[in-house]
Amino acid sequence: MGDTEKPGLIMCVCTGKCPGFAKMDIWDFINRVRMELSVEYGFIHPQLCEEDGDRFLSDFLKGKRKVIVAGCAPNMQYKLFRDAFTNAGMDVKRDLIPLDIREMTTEEAVRKVEDALAETGAVAGE
Repeated sequence: MGDTEKPGLIMCVCTGKCPGFAKMDIWDFINRVRMELSVEYGFIHPQLCEEDGDRFLSDFLKGKRKVIVAGCAPNMQYKLFRDAFTNAGMDVKRDLIPLDIREMTTEEAVRKVEDALAETGAVAGE
């Protein structure tokens, strides 16, 4: 990731009915990430692991921007999204920052994204 390039953030909510997100206000989470943290953008997708999610991710990755996916287990994200990253000429282990935010409160999830950004060199609020 270049010095001036901020990662994007996609929150995957697993159809919006996953009980793992019950403690979180997903709209407050995504708005806080967008407004308070050093991301280029943040948005919610209903289910990236479905066929339409695959098509969306394939189109989305044409921009070659590093992306944080806040959703389920990182090992599952690497498996689910590997082909889309490979097809885009990207390295899933380098260009995907997978975060498991299930069973977290809004504040805990925001903090997890903030910590991940700090590890990648991005600073909150830039």
